[in-house]
Amino acid sequence: MSQFAEYAICLLLLTGGAFTLVGAIGLARLPDFFTRLHGPTKATTVGVGAIVISSVIYFSSQGEGIGIAEILITVFLFMTAPVSANILAKAAMHIGVSTVNNTRGKPWEQ
Repeated sequence: MSQFAEYAICLLLLTGGAFTLVGAIGLARLPDFFTRLHGPTKATTVGVGAIVISSVIYFSSQGEGIGIAEILITVFLFMTAPVSANILAKAAMHIGVSTVNNTRGKPWEQ
Protein backbone atom coordinates (compact mmCIF):
# COMPACT_ATOMS: atom_id res chain seq x y z
CA MET A 1 0.00 0.00 0.00
CA SER A 2 1.33 3.41 -0.87
CA GLN A 3 2.03 6.01 1.76
CA PHE A 4 -0.42 8.42 0.13
CA ALA A 5 -3.21 5.84 0.44
CA GLU A 6 -2.40 5.33 4.11
CA TYR A 7 -2.53 9.07 4.79
CA ALA A 8 -5.80 9.41 2.88
CA ILE A 9 -7.35 6.51 4.79
CA CYS A 10 -6.21 7.93 8.14
CA LEU A 11 -7.52 11.39 7.28
CA LEU A 12 -10.89 10.04 6.13
CA LEU A 13 -11.25 7.80 9.19
CA LEU A 14 -10.44 10.64 11.59
CA THR A 15 -12.75 13.03 9.75
CA GLY A 16 -15.53 10.46 9.65
CA GLY A 17 -15.14 9.65 13.32
CA ALA A 18 -15.18 13.33 14.28
CA PHE A 19 -18.29 14.09 12.22
CA THR A 20 -20.07 11.02 13.57
CA LEU A 21 -19.19 12.01 17.14
CA VAL A 22 -20.49 15.55 16.60
CA GLY A 23 -23.72 14.15 15.14
CA ALA A 24 -24.20 11.80 18.08
CA ILE A 25 -23.56 14.59 20.59
CA GLY A 26 -26.02 16.80 18.72
CA LEU A 27 -28.66 14.08 18.88
CA ALA A 28 -28.18 13.70 22.63
CA ARG A 29 -27.81 17.34 23.64
CA LEU A 30 -30.06 19.47 21.42
CA PRO A 31 -33.38 20.51 22.96
CA ASP A 32 -36.21 19.73 20.52
CA PHE A 33 -37.10 17.47 17.61
CA PHE A 34 -36.16 19.87 14.82
CA THR A 35 -32.71 20.65 16.19
CA ARG A 36 -32.11 16.97 17.07
CA LEU A 37 -32.93 16.07 13.49
CA HIS A 38 -30.20 18.38 12.26
CA GLY A 39 -27.26 16.66 13.96
CA PRO A 40 -27.57 13.10 12.70
CA THR A 41 -28.65 13.96 9.17
CA LYS A 42 -25.91 16.45 8.42
CA ALA A 43 -22.89 15.42 10.44
CA THR A 44 -23.40 11.69 10.52
CA THR A 45 -24.04 11.46 6.79
CA VAL A 46 -20.67 13.04 6.10
CA GLY A 47 -19.05 10.94 8.83
CA VAL A 48 -20.32 7.58 7.64
CA GLY A 49 -19.65 8.58 4.04
CA ALA A 50 -16.01 9.37 4.85
CA ILE A 51 -15.58 6.06 6.67
CA VAL A 52 -17.04 4.07 3.77
CA ILE A 53 -14.88 5.96 1.25
CA SER A 54 -11.80 5.16 3.36
CA SER A 55 -12.83 1.50 3.18
CA VAL A 56 -13.05 1.74 -0.61
CA ILE A 57 -9.54 3.22 -0.76
CA TYR A 58 -8.15 0.57 1.59
CA PHE A 59 -9.51 -2.42 -0.30
CA SER A 60 -8.65 -0.86 -3.67
CA SER A 61 -5.04 -0.36 -2.61
CA GLN A 62 -4.84 -3.99 -1.42
CA GLY A 63 -5.44 -5.15 -4.99
CA GLU A 64 -8.96 -6.45 -4.45
CA GLY A 65 -10.48 -3.99 -6.91
CA ILE A 66 -12.96 -1.22 -6.30
CA GLY A 67 -15.75 -2.24 -3.96
CA ILE A 68 -18.92 -1.58 -5.92
CA ALA A 69 -21.10 -2.47 -2.91
CA GLU A 70 -19.36 0.14 -0.76
CA ILE A 71 -19.75 2.80 -3.42
CA LEU A 72 -23.44 1.94 -3.79
CA ILE A 73 -23.89 2.16 -0.01
CA THR A 74 -22.32 5.63 -0.03
CA VAL A 75 -24.50 6.83 -2.90
CA PHE A 76 -27.60 5.40 -1.25
CA LEU A 77 -26.70 7.09 2.04
CA PHE A 78 -26.11 10.48 0.42
CA MET A 79 -29.40 10.24 -1.49
CA THR A 80 -31.70 8.96 1.24
CA ALA A 81 -30.58 10.72 4.45
CA PRO A 82 -31.50 14.28 3.38
CA VAL A 83 -34.78 13.15 1.83
CA SER A 84 -35.85 11.20 4.92
CA ALA A 85 -34.90 14.13 7.19
CA ASN A 86 -37.02 16.46 5.05
CA ILE A 87 -39.99 14.09 5.23
CA LEU A 88 -39.61 13.73 9.01
CA ALA A 89 -39.46 17.52 9.45
CA LYS A 90 -42.54 18.06 7.28
CA ALA A 91 -44.46 15.36 9.16
CA ALA A 92 -43.49 16.95 12.48
CA MET A 93 -44.64 20.37 11.25
CA HIS A 94 -47.92 18.83 10.04
CA ILE A 95 -48.77 17.20 13.36
CA GLY A 96 -47.66 20.25 15.33
CA VAL A 97 -44.56 19.11 17.19
CA SER A 98 -43.59 21.97 19.48
CA THR A 99 -40.24 23.72 19.52
CA VAL A 100 -38.36 25.30 22.39
CA ASN A 101 -39.30 28.89 23.19
CA ASN A 102 -36.16 30.56 21.86
CA THR A 103 -36.19 28.85 18.45
CA ARG A 104 -35.94 31.43 15.71
CA GLY A 105 -38.06 31.26 12.58
CA LYS A 106 -41.32 29.39 12.36
CA PRO A 107 -42.31 29.52 8.69
CA TRP A 108 -45.26 27.13 9.13
CA GLU A 109 -47.05 29.61 11.45
CA GLN A 110 -47.47 32.45 8.90
